[in-house]
Amino acid sequence: MTDELKTNYDELTFENIKHLDENGQEYWYARELQPVLEYSQWRRFAETIERAKVASKNAGIPVNSNFADVGKMVKVGISEREIGDIKLSRYACYLIVQNGDPRKEVIALGQSYFAIKTRQQELVDNFNSLDENNKRLAIRQEMKEHNKSLLEAAKMSGVTNYGKFQNFGYKGLYGGMTKKDIHDRKELEDGQNILDHMGSAELAANLFRATQTDEVLRSRQLSDEELANETHFNVGKTIRKTMEELGTTMPENLPTPSESINELKKAQKNKLKNQTNDDQLSLFDD
Repeated sequence: MTDELKTNYDELTFENIKHLDENGQEYWYARELQPVLEYSQWRRFAETIERAKVASKNAGIPVNSNFADVGKMVKVGISEREIGDIKLSRYACYLIVQNGDPRKEVIALGQSYFAIKTRQQELVDNFNSLDENNKRLAIRQEMKEHNKSLLEAAKMSGVTNYGKFQNFGYKGLYGGMTKKDIHDRKELEDGQNILDHMGSAELAANLFRATQTDEVLRSRQLSDEELANETHFNVGKTIRKTMEELGTTMPENLPTPSESINELKKAQKNKLKNQTNDDQLSLFDD
């Protein structure tokens, strides 16, 4: 399996079964995670969960706050019955894959996925103390999530051409420049995403554009594509005007970092992998 396929596989596999509660907190259901991790029997998976609970307890972290027993209704023939399920935090999932069958390739993918996601959340929680590269990683992840929400809001507002809709936002923020214009100005190669080649200040401006447009579209409850495009443009233009009034550098004039977001992620993954290997080796030193 190529690195690209692995990335697509773990993102689709674990993101598609993720849920959000009323406070925006991520969680997963054990019954949904079981087949994803290729456990055919609940009994075997439950044993893995128990090992994860022991690991949580040994780490001094309350088990109940990460592994919450819940009931779930399932259809059996023409009737329904309740079965036991477990609501899992991201940390709980991380412990589960760490205690899973190491022979399964999906377990290795899960270990990488939940380790990276946990690290990304740490970056967001401690943003002010981050260096430039880690700020970029944190904001880019936020941008990824909010673009999904913006796409949903745009569709609800009658948008059928999302590429055109996005260009209206870029034109407002970048003084008339389209996504392609920004791509060319950064001298990027075909297929390279402009968001992956922005510094933290430029990413932050785009994140604000996305979040504010999302909010305006939802509050106005539009059903007209032209008005939605105009709204995106005006939000971007307002942010640009604010930047001008503050005397900050315009987004198109901000420097393009030498390393892309993908390169930073790869370096982060290698660092986490090396740390894991060091921790495993240290077990034999005791």
